[in-house]
Amino acid sequence: MIPSRRSFLLGAAAMGSTVITPDVAEAARLLTAQDSVIDWSLMTRDVEGDIAPHRLTRIHGRAPAGLEGALYRNGPAKFRRPGGSAEHWFDGDGLMRKFSISDGEATLAARFADTPKRRQEARLDAMVMPGFGSPGDPRAEIGSNDDANAANTSVLRVGHDVWALWEGGSPMAMNPDTLETRGFVTLRDDLKSMPFLAHPRVEPDGRIWNLGMNGGQAIVWRLAADGTLENASVVTLPRAAYVHDFTATARHLVIVLQPWVQVRRTMPFSAGFEWQAGTGTRVLVLDKDNLEARRVFELPDFGFFHLGDAWEEADGTIRFDVCAHDDMRFAATGATEILNGVPVGGDPAKLALAVLSPDGSARLERTDVVAEFPRSDPRRAGQARRFSLHTAGERADRPFAGAIGLYDWSAGRDRQYDFGPAHVVEEMVVVPKPGRTAENEAWLVGPTINLRDKFTELHVLDMARLEDGPVVSWRSHTALPAGFHGVWAG
Repeated sequence: MIPSRRSFLLGAAAMGSTVITPDVAEAARLLTAQDSVIDWSLMTRDVEGDIAPHRLTRIHGRAPAGLEGALYRNGPAKFRRPGGSAEHWFDGDGLMRKFSISDGEATLAARFADTPKRRQEARLDAMVMPGFGSPGDPRAEIGSNDDANAANTSVLRVGHDVWALWEGGSPMAMNPDTLETRGFVTLRDDLKSMPFLAHPRVEPDGRIWNLGMNGGQAIVWRLAADGTLENASVVTLPRAAYVHDFTATARHLVIVLQPWVQVRRTMPFSAGFEWQAGTGTRVLVLDKDNLEARRVFELPDFGFFHLGDAWEEADGTIRFDVCAHDDMRFAATGATEILNGVPVGGDPAKLALAVLSPDGSARLERTDVVAEFPRSDPRRAGQARRFSLHTAGERADRPFAGAIGLYDWSAGRDRQYDFGPAHVVEEMVVVPKPGRTAENEAWLVGPTINLRDKFTELHVLDMARLEDGPVVSWRSHTALPAGFHGVWAG
């Protein structure tokens, strides 16, 4: 049975307040003393309007021949208004960025998704909508999930559109050339405003799989490459875990159910979850051709936001990488501190490989590699692969990456390039070199935020020679706040 459209991320809530404790204030003072010229507030600065298309200044190297296309990235960029502010990093208004590379030059443009949320809050001059970590305000007018939809988390290139994705509502279609908002996508009239996760899985032929979460149930979406809905089914989950991401092999969907479990419906959304230590992490594996065919595997406790692409071996063994946390306290509290300019978090996530065996056993092979935002060759989605691209360099006193890493599962080693303490490294994407087929014959494309010079920069690295650093770098005239996820469109 399809769950109610109004049952996810909605409800009345009183206005809350963010409290900076003495410990957090002291941490901020120490960080400021360490490097007074680094402006951490750039990470969550407010962008007051759209950024007009402009050419970036090349500051190093030359663009590789044949690298032509656009990197679309999404992330929150408006958090504060005079009448009330968001209380969590995840709850700002979505700003779509477009980095274009053509004829050896790079340009940048950015536009806010024109959501009902943004329009209502502009009219009130207050951030009033409930969200992941913001309780909301009685002034919020909410008739469906999409009234609270920030369209701020990820990007999907579909047909003639770019979709800005959130977790709790519809995709928002935007023009890929101008970034003009076209409107929410309704995949089927009776499923209007239903949840559509920010991390769909795209098969090499373009077919799209995604989930929509509602406590102990999930909608399984299957779309054609042009975005046409092929099927929508509801599956029951073994537990009502927080699911931000899932993964898939060529034949199976893999849904990881961490012990961060929804025990109540309340606002903010994250306040309804409790960490149930000792109950383990469950992995639900569904057959793509028959969603009623399921297996459940048991792993030790770990928390996570992001998974890598899964693959299945000839004997039926399923493997996938995960950026594993010991618990999820940072999700509920650390990102609130970040929004207040205090870059303090818990222990960073570390890369691990989950192995699900045909006999029903499972194990988690942990590494000591600090890692987030795992990416790989999109041509190998759901297929066997060797490498995991990731960000690196987070510490307990710095929950932002300063390096980019590439883990080789066959060799069991990690190679990195460190951009230095003044740079925050955002998620990078793998762009295969034209006419090449080897997994490491690819470019790595992504931005950093130069906190010392106060600019956003765009970099291209050679995957096979990662340690050499960028082959070309460009600089914008502005510093955009940290984004979350992106996609390359050639």
